[in-house]
Amino acid sequence: MEVFAEYLAHMSNPQHKARMEKILGWVAENFTNLIPKTAWNQPMSTDHGTFIIGFSATKSHLAVAPEMSGTLHFFDDMVQAGYDHTKQLFRIKWDSPVNFSLLERILTYNILDKADCSTFWRK
Repeated sequence: MEVFAEYLAHMSNPQHKARMEKILGWVAENFTNLIPKTAWNQPMSTDHGTFIIGFSATKSHLAVAPEMSGTLHFFDDMVQAGYDHTKQLFRIKWDSPVNFSLLERILTYNILDKADCSTFWRK
């Protein structure tokens, strides 16, 4: 979590900061093979140099970005969980529950789908 300390220090809302810390900690604890890093001013996780997932905080929600393939693959699950989304990300409102089961499936999907990927982003 040290790698995210500077990012977290800039979060002014203590509840939002605590939630972000919880989610980032959960990813680190459950996906120990992923490399945490901050890029483009957002915390993210990579695997063998390829992007797996990114997070960013806004005033009204936490954005989760698993790239378009990850978002489209789990579109119905995101709708069922009540998450607003675009093709690139989905949004978890600060006062909504985090569906860790869905997050786990998305991370697992991206890790497996990008196992042979040699670029940061999918082509």
